[in-house]
Amino acid sequence: MSGLTHFDAKGDAVMVNVTAKPMTERLAVAGGSIVMQSETLTRIREGQIAKGDVLAVARLAGIMAAKKTGDLIPLCHPIGLDAVSIDFAIDDARSAVDITATCKVQGRTGVEMEAMCAVSVAALTIYDMCKAIDRGMRIGEVRLLKKSGGKSGTFEQA
Repeated sequence: MSGLTHFDAKGDAVMVNVTAKPMTERLAVAGGSIVMQSETLTRIREGQIAKGDVLAVARLAGIMAAKKTGDLIPLCHPIGLDAVSIDFAIDDARSAVDITATCKVQGRTGVEMEAMCAVSVAALTIYDMCKAIDRGMRIGEVRLLKKSGGKSGTFEQA
């Protein structure tokens, strides 16, 4: 069936059996952005959001999301992550916060979904904490930037 691994010969959805795959070091890096009004960005930077330290809370939310990915994405394997990091870069020119998540594991399956889930939830947390002052924020560009390990080898976004 078209080479998709999450379907069996009958076309039914299945969780991929990874028991025969070797344990390898897996890494995934994902990125995304949340664009907002410049005043909102200034208030985040200066710690003037009533709900607290926006980026600290978003970092924790992203890490928690990576750990829960198997509960959120159907057919995604629940895995014990070895490391998750979330980094933020403020881009004044675009009035945006750029989010990067890095996930690592020694395992039989990749961590791309965990990294993208972490970025998405970190961005949603920023939106949630700032929506009282800026409902027009836009979350976007969530994408895999890099992955390594496993049979498919290394991928890097051009």
